[in-house]
Amino acid sequence: QVQLVESGGAVVQAGGSLRLSCARSGQTYNPPAMGWFRQAPGKEREFVAASSWSGDITYYTDVVQGRFTISRDNVKNTWYLQMNSLKPEDTAVYYCAAARAPYRRKELYDYWGQGTQVTVSS
Repeated sequence: QVQLVESGGAVVQAGGSLRLSCARSGQTYNPPAMGWFRQAPGKEREFVAASSWSGDITYYTDVVQGRFTISRDNVKNTWYLQMNSLKPEDTAVYYCAAARAPYRRKELYDYWGQGTQVTVSS
């Protein structure tokens, strides 16, 4: 049974920073790629960032490029999303997910966390 547990969500002022974590337990296909997605109220879940197992392949959606950084500690089985220069439009529930490759499409991810709320106040 694979579990992904996100943490680190909070209320932060615009311009601030947060680091989200995603702790993975249980056995998946090896090695798993990871992705971060977000869902704002009334909107569909959207792609934020993805990384290969080694971290040599990363993708970001345009609106976070240069502000967010995806990373991982494969020894700790923990993934991260460093978010800087946060904007009110970044407010959403953030989810981590695991897949066989760093896809942009959420339908291709097999395992999901429960989500963590990020609220950016103006």
